[in-house]
Amino acid sequence: MVERDLRLRRESEVRRARARGRAFADGPLVARVLANQTEPRQNRYAVVAGKKVGKSVQRNRLKRLVREAIRHLHPRLAPGHDVVVVVRGTVEEMPGLAVAEATLRRIVTKAGLLRPEPLDGPASGSPDPGTKAGAG
Repeated sequence: MVERDLRLRRESEVRRARARGRAFADGPLVARVLANQTEPRQNRYAVVAGKKVGKSVQRNRLKRLVREAIRHLHPRLAPGHDVVVVVRGTVEEMPGLAVAEATLRRIVTKAGLLRPEPLDGPASGSPDPGTKAGAG
């Protein structure tokens, strides 16, 4: 879940980002990105799903998936933007977190918000896959 202070909570802020922000689409998601004037610079997020997506259970599931994907990507995004993610696909188009993360990663890459991973990131410190105890 995205931290409360990183959310766009006012309807006027969401409307402004949706009206003035640049749109980036990929599959079942559309993101509207607008530079903000927060001090210190930080990103703020909102996730919107209309009734075309499905009934409340499906809408809420998709919004939770997108928020979790945002939470994973947030540390790697350039700060200083309001991002409104509009879910326009169904549960069949985005069945799990992996699809949501991949779709959102492509969108933020198109938007130019994704910073490159540091070379000394977690991949270099991970254990050798061959040393795991027997699987099976």
